[in-house]
Amino acid sequence: MGPRMNQLTARLLTPCLLASLSVVTAGCGGSGGEDVGSSESAVTSANNKTAFDFFVSKGLSSVQAAGVVGNLDQESSMNPSISQYGGGPGRGIAQWSAGGRWDTDSHDNVVWYAHTKGDSAYSLALQLDFVWYELETFGGYGLSELRKATTVTEATVAFQDDFEGCGQCDQSQRVAYAEAAMSAYGHGG
Repeated sequence: MGPRMNQLTARLLTPCLLASLSVVTAGCGGSGGEDVGSSESAVTSANNKTAFDFFVSKGLSSVQAAGVVGNLDQESSMNPSISQYGGGPGRGIAQWSAGGRWDTDSHDNVVWYAHTKGDSAYSLALQLDFVWYELETFGGYGLSELRKATTVTEATVAFQDDFEGCGQCDQSQRVAYAEAAMSAYGHGG
């Protein structure tokens, strides 16, 4: 292949590489949560619909499910195989920490849970199940507060504060993602 082919290959690959980089930069990544795109585009993925429907099927209201989805969008763009930008410890849709809730906390880590289920730690379904397992099993993750929420903002903040414990959160972006999820999937309820 000559120089012309290398230039053509570079031009074709550049948009793909840029798209890949934008996915990798999602999450809380040490700066309070990167903007992973517009709230409109964040909730149009099949993963977001799957997550919203999953949480509603577990008994959460549409408002509460939207609050969870808004947080997970901010954390990872609902990408179960994402790692925190810059090499940080965050992994998966909730950016669980490697060396903690991702792989080492006793009976509270994604890798252990995946092993007990015979599934991949990088499976969206497994990670959604694990979020629910943590919410139901450990009182400190805020299921009772989440269930009390009657607005999208209340649900978003409850999940952000109790489940994510994200320190410097971009709360307004989380709420925007949650409201977009509510608009897309909540059918007004």
